[in-house]
Amino acid sequence: MTKNIDIGTKIKKYRKDKKYTLKMLSEQTGLSIGFLSQLERGMTTIAIDSLANVAKVLGIELSDFFESDTRAGSDPVTHGYDMPMTQITPEIIQYTLSKNVEQSELFPRLFYLLPFGEEPESEPEPYKHEGEEFIYVLEGILTLELEGKHYTLYPGDSIHFSSAVRHNWKNQTSKITKILMVNTPNPMKTAE
Repeated sequence: MTKNIDIGTKIKKYRKDKKYTLKMLSEQTGLSIGFLSQLERGMTTIAIDSLANVAKVLGIELSDFFESDTRAGSDPVTHGYDMPMTQITPEIIQYTLSKNVEQSELFPRLFYLLPFGEEPESEPEPYKHEGEEFIYVLEGILTLELEGKHYTLYPGDSIHFSSAVRHNWKNQTSKITKILMVNTPNPMKTAE
């Protein structure tokens, strides 16, 4: 939860710097006041695309929410024990696989997908955005939805598709699924 507290604290700071109330931020982002309040207190998580929307409304870069691990002259290797981790939702844990993600065109990540609940409200909603995605299944079984069609990917399977196609993925099994994902454009890249 430490990362959630850090992000929430930064949202509150940037919101107050801009002299926005929670209501004003809610109206401009489409996120509820209650959710934003919980987020600022580190009591909930936020999807990266929603966080990007908050950053845009606040007039900052998405990368401003994350501490940079870039050190001039440092080891370019991202070691397994030192990968930055973010819990996106209760079922999705993300590890960033690059130290210089703010300068890169690609956004490489490792996801641990825990089983989704059986309740209909836990069903992930398909969405689309700019760019391309590459997914490689390392472990477990991934269910991928692309424009209403469902695909099942097993360890060793991969897929490359346009992010402009409505899509989403989940783990429908009782075990953890691990996937390697690379996106472009990189939402974490800082403007030049």
